[in-house]
Amino acid sequence: MISDTAKKKLREIFGKVSILDSTEDRIAYSYDGTPLLSSLPELIAIPASVDQLSQLMKLANEEKFSIVPRGSGSGLSGGSIPSENSVVLLMNRWDKVIELDKNNLTAWVEPGVITGKFQSFVESQGLFYPPDPGSSQICTLGGNVAENAGGLRGLKYGVTKNYVLGFEVVLPNGDVMRIGGKNMKDVAGYNLKDVLIGSEGTLGIFTKILLKLIPLPKASKTLLAFYDSIAGAAETVSAITAARISPAMLEFLDNPTIRAVEDFTHLGLDTNTGAILLVEVDGPRSAVEEDSAAIEAICRKSGAKSVRVARDEAESTKLKAARKSAFTALARIRPTTILEDATVPRSELTTMVNFINGTAKKHDIQIGTFGHAGDGNLHPTGLTDERDKAEIKRTEDAFEEIFRKAVDLGGTITGEHGVGLAKRKFLESLYDTPFIKLMRTTKEMLDPNFVLNPGKIISVSPRCEGALPKSREQIERITAKMDNPSEAYF
Repeated sequence: MISDTAKKKLREIFGKVSILDSTEDRIAYSYDGTPLLSSLPELIAIPASVDQLSQLMKLANEEKFSIVPRGSGSGLSGGSIPSENSVVLLMNRWDKVIELDKNNLTAWVEPGVITGKFQSFVESQGLFYPPDPGSSQICTLGGNVAENAGGLRGLKYGVTKNYVLGFEVVLPNGDVMRIGGKNMKDVAGYNLKDVLIGSEGTLGIFTKILLKLIPLPKASKTLLAFYDSIAGAAETVSAITAARISPAMLEFLDNPTIRAVEDFTHLGLDTNTGAILLVEVDGPRSAVEEDSAAIEAICRKSGAKSVRVARDEAESTKLKAARKSAFTALARIRPTTILEDATVPRSELTTMVNFINGTAKKHDIQIGTFGHAGDGNLHPTGLTDERDKAEIKRTEDAFEEIFRKAVDLGGTITGEHGVGLAKRKFLESLYDTPFIKLMRTTKEMLDPNFVLNPGKIISVSPRCEGALPKSREQIERITAKMDNPSEAYF
């Protein structure tokens, strides 16, 4: 429990209005986009300044409570699940674009800016911010930097870290540090910027972010190719790569996902198709026409049953809906949807998808798979019901086998969702000990009291074991009692 003295000091720092502690508020911020994980925070704090954040971190170290940063709560690895004895820090109200510098093609932003809104804004100025996570309409730029988010355009344009030039960050001890700037070259000292990007709120709290922008592509074209099997789609991916073509998107859906999408969107998809590839190219108009024609020919040569080419922007949007609605479509099938993420070398795409399908059959569960074929990043999605404990156990066992197989194939347990709380045990069991030891050393050096998002990525220090989240039964018990005010909540 956070002491009464600490709570009094928190209200002195933030003011009564900016501290939330009702049962309803605590439940509302007890979970994020990760299924099956939740835990009650003690308080929720809404900061108004960098100075408040600095004071908060210093107080957390003095009073030994933890801070859990939160943007929109759209994460899928439990990164913003509260720890026990914690204060959830709401950063989503820091939502201003501070500066758009067209001369240097950069933008200073606050961490709570919604990614999709920022993309629309810069595109209205003829500029382009490529990182495009699936949750772009709700996720924040601060969360993207914390997770090093990827997305559909990662094959050609890279991920979030490729567009972060610098930031202001509050460190776990309360120090405020600025890293980077508008220089296109800067090798002064260790590359601490990339250490903090993707650190999932465990090493610092971003307060301002400097992003790199590029010119908006002049044209684009979208194709949808249908195959009898995943093998044909994978062969196409290899052939496109060998042809030295860099699509902006190169996405795929397997048959269970295709069936779910067609049932949801009624796009006229062939539900007997084994796999679909969505390909988009962009750039100068002449290059787009040349590349799209070459890709269509490659698709047909690699065994595509048919290829649909968008004639205009409206049809392009319709074709892309087949991929962008995949998760939503699958989520309609069962009460609980577990969207996972694993990456393998592109050459192992067929092997991995076949293994996922075989594992689902072995454990008698439903899994639909879609993802970024161009970079081997797969999203096997378990369709289950959390009320069925036996089925949940089978699903967990299946995903453990899937993650182990990914690593065995030279891949990784996560390509973009992060480790968070949900995948920590896999990171610690499947990766080299020196790698884990160095991460722990880095965490202990910057955050010796484990006050900032403890238990995420790596396990907490033995002296901080009480910081780990409790099970969600605590919240279910409290929720059940909310209709009876005479009963105590704790």
